[in-house]
Amino acid sequence: MAKKKALGQGLDALFGDNGSDSGEGTVTLRMSDIEPNRNQPRQQFDDNSIAELADSIRQHGLIQPIVVRPMGANYQIVAGERRWRACRMLGLSEVSAIIKDFTDEETAQIALIENIQREDLNPIEEAIAYRSLMEEYGMTQEQLSKAVGKSRSAIANSVRLLNLPEALVEMLRKREISVGQAKAIAAVENEEDMVSLAKDAAAGKITVRGIEKIAAKGTAENAPEEKAGTESSADKKTESTEAGETSASENSFCESTPFITEMQISLEKHLGRKVRISSKDGERGSITIDFYEQSELSEIADKLTMY
Repeated sequence: MAKKKALGQGLDALFGDNGSDSGEGTVTLRMSDIEPNRNQPRQQFDDNSIAELADSIRQHGLIQPIVVRPMGANYQIVAGERRWRACRMLGLSEVSAIIKDFTDEETAQIALIENIQREDLNPIEEAIAYRSLMEEYGMTQEQLSKAVGKSRSAIANSVRLLNLPEALVEMLRKREISVGQAKAIAAVENEEDMVSLAKDAAAGKITVRGIEKIAAKGTAENAPEEKAGTESSADKKTESTEAGETSASENSFCESTPFITEMQISLEKHLGRKVRISSKDGERGSITIDFYEQSELSEIADKLTMY
């Protein structure tokens, strides 16, 4: 039996679009002998992005080979389908490749990790990939956490997105609403209200904080004052943070206190979630850590008390 490979070692050689040249073990394969992995997590490819990559390959050549594995008489792509598509767009008949004898499970893991590294997957593609690795290959959330560098709760929350109504799942797939908005909407009991709120969120008519208040009251019809037309400044500040933005007041310390900025980055990396540090003088202030359920709070507490 072949020895199982340590996927955490040497994965950098698989990442990147047309980056550094690994060179080692590279062979030349006919494009017609290579097929994409139909089970890979990424199902949507941006034609404009592929065209830009093709232009780079036209000018500089394929610097980073694709990675394939034997599949019958041909080869299946393990990593680098964007490069392969770009080469096909250029009409190339051959491509540089590295052949590795990966198992189905290893191929699935590498494809997921590669796409997460690039942040290419939409939330639903990522959730489906997690579920597939757990159901088809028996991986635990703990194993997935170590493989992809995300917390167990983040993986659990990702998979829960698949339980949302199909209309919301499709909006997440198209990135019309954010994961944060979807989590808030999930607390609403009535499916019709959930869909209505999702459409309002997609149109920018309501914030995450507004959705949370509506969910707490039980129905969207009972809380029209939470719509964007009457949002408070605090609500807007929460929504901008949820979208990954930083308000002027939150960002003011970053220019004068690099130490606090560094501490914020360090905490986010350690805890695996959004952290905000507010300080007026760089000496005293407060720390805000986002969580969405008791299990996440418990996980945060465990990490903060480890020594």
